[in-house]
Amino acid sequence: MAPPPRIGALAVATCLLLSGCAEYRDGDSMARDMAADEAEHLDVDFAHHDRVRDAEYIAATGIPRVAAGDDSPVRIEALTWSGRTAPDEQAIIDVRIAVTVTEDQGSSFGDGGHSAGQATRCYRYLLALHSATSHQEIDCPAVATPPVPTAAPVPALPDDAHARLTAALRTATPNTLAGAVRAAFPERHVTVDTATHEGALVAAVGVPAERDCLLLVRTAGGAIESPGYDPAWLAPGEAGCGTRLYISPPR
Repeated sequence: MAPPPRIGALAVATCLLLSGCAEYRDGDSMARDMAADEAEHLDVDFAHHDRVRDAEYIAATGIPRVAAGDDSPVRIEALTWSGRTAPDEQAIIDVRIAVTVTEDQGSSFGDGGHSAGQATRCYRYLLALHSATSHQEIDCPAVATPPVPTAAPVPALPDDAHARLTAALRTATPNTLAGAVRAAFPERHVTVDTATHEGALVAAVGVPAERDCLLLVRTAGGAIESPGYDPAWLAPGEAGCGTRLYISPPR
């Protein structure tokens, strides 16, 4: 005999209140949902592209690594990569996300548990300079062990750049300044700009693509100074790394 309506309604209300009516969930469905969540998280990990980077560098640094022997239920692998985040270009990275969940019989009232399950889903990410990352699901290719991306070192000023430039300025004359600074920084990726201004020797060395810049001045009295400047002036389209930062800074 069915319970009286009021008793049945009370039972349902009590069940919902105490979360005691949870069902035994399908593990494969859970794994698929977990993979989709991880795909969304990668959008955040790949975001904020304000430097030119090739796709392999982004894949190597932006995908969470799982150490050997780690029992994490999630494995994320880069499958392929191409292009770069540069003006009028985009980087493309294909990713495989595999999720494995173990069976859970449920341990308390309200925990229905779930079956064991597994899911493998693949996604293609499109990345552009100063733009949000987007992704779409794609068919997973039959690749058992994809290549591992590596991150080439990002060009930068040497660690002893300040000491090098200071030494060059101490012994330079107006006529030898440019040659002395270039000799101190033979690296091809480092730019050099020098000038004389009101008796002072001015030198700026940098890596423009990385907005990396060192500006030093030897005053007429012989002191080596590091004048401040707004880092925003190093952005593309602005003054850039040069002696202008000291001689005629933007207003």
